[in-house]
Amino acid sequence: MKKTISILLVALAVVAMAFAGGEKESKTGAGNNAFQVPEGGYDGSPVTITFYHTMGSNLSEVLNLYIEEFNKLYPNITVNASQVGSYDDVRDQISTEITVGAQPNIAYCYPDHVALYNMAGVVATLDNLIDSKEEVVRADGSVEILGLTDAEKADFIEGYYEEGRQFGDDLMYTLPWSKSTEVLYYNKTFFDEHNISVPTTWDEMEEVCKKIKEIDPTSIPLGYDSEGNWFITMTEQLDSPYTSAIEPHYLFDNEVNRDFIKRFRSWYQKGYLTTQTIYGAYTSGLFVAETGTRSYMSIGSSAGATHQRPTKDASGNYPFEVGIATIPQANPSSPKVISQGPSVCIFNKSNPQEVVASWLFVKFMTTSVDFQAEFSMTSGYVPVLKSVADHPVYKEFVSKANGGDYISALAAKVCLAQQAAYYTSPAFNGSSTARSQVQELLAKCLSATFTGDEDAAIKKAFQDAIDECEYQN
Repeated sequence: MKKTISILLVALAVVAMAFAGGEKESKTGAGNNAFQVPEGGYDGSPVTITFYHTMGSNLSEVLNLYIEEFNKLYPNITVNASQVGSYDDVRDQISTEITVGAQPNIAYCYPDHVALYNMAGVVATLDNLIDSKEEVVRADGSVEILGLTDAEKADFIEGYYEEGRQFGDDLMYTLPWSKSTEVLYYNKTFFDEHNISVPTTWDEMEEVCKKIKEIDPTSIPLGYDSEGNWFITMTEQLDSPYTSAIEPHYLFDNEVNRDFIKRFRSWYQKGYLTTQTIYGAYTSGLFVAETGTRSYMSIGSSAGATHQRPTKDASGNYPFEVGIATIPQANPSSPKVISQGPSVCIFNKSNPQEVVASWLFVKFMTTSVDFQAEFSMTSGYVPVLKSVADHPVYKEFVSKANGGDYISALAAKVCLAQQAAYYTSPAFNGSSTARSQVQELLAKCLSATFTGDEDAAIKKAFQDAIDECEYQN
């Protein structure tokens, strides 16, 4: 895979030079790709736009219903929605298509994907579209402005919306489609039985793990699914450098970060925790286990709540009730939890009407309270709009939140309550490499048997990770 991506990077760099006409690129590699809104906005001409996504059949059904609603307003815009495997499959296919100018109009994306596409300068910046006051007449005779109203902008959950501006040049490249985060799942039945308080800080987490280990010596109290998320989240919580969108990119080799690694290594040595890489599978398997080694806490995706729920017994009852809380914090007065899940980007095209039509579709889907409510309930993702919380159907869904049949609603309830805590990391060509390296770094430092000076071995592991980031990029 590394070889494939390297070949794509070379090809994209060549394309970038062609797009830029030999001019010097910006620090982000984006080049001059600001979209200029044509006078009059959308002129009503027939346009076909292609949307690459990863949705399965259940979500595609919801999408198609709202494409029909969109077409009632814009019958001359044909939307071809195409399911293209995984997120990485979308990235790889688009990276190849960019080299021959055959990229789609719209795509599901993660920030590092956009940074890769920006090497060829083909992602349309959205600022001029967002701020456009051009009027658009819909098929039903109603009139809207092309851009976003102040109310529409304010309705986005801020952390999700600002993710589109994390590329180092303060320009907007994406809008959020649906989101998830990490939450702490815990065995509420066990916690209540033993009078254990849910940990809100990492200091409290250490004490809870110690107590659980005393109660059940065979247990591994905590499972953490994503080492990458854990490392990056700790740097945010501790306000410690991780990466930068401008050079030098890789900043994570520092004393603060080495210290939290050493602390969690000591937890691992005491049998307090495991991770997905060390365990060899999602740690939810330990959390829902009924026999053998088990855990009583699991930190994982809010979108995977149903996988953190045990199987009903022969009587139709759950063996234990699941509780969900915000992950522990280093500083509870300034909480930080990661923003995950797909956004959407729009690609520049020779026909500006394709870009405007793409924008109208993206705007419709991301600002539709009805769509966001239905999509979220079906997918397990969190809506990106604040007002969805007051949508009558979604409100009823959340009101049923519990640790059993409505565990997805409970996860959503926790996510909505912590919306001010969401953060995103800088995105640049190489940011995905940094994430992979810190993921491997944390797993290695937790479980490795170091000979000699442990501090020196950990310091070397950090330097090796930095060297690998620079080598790959």
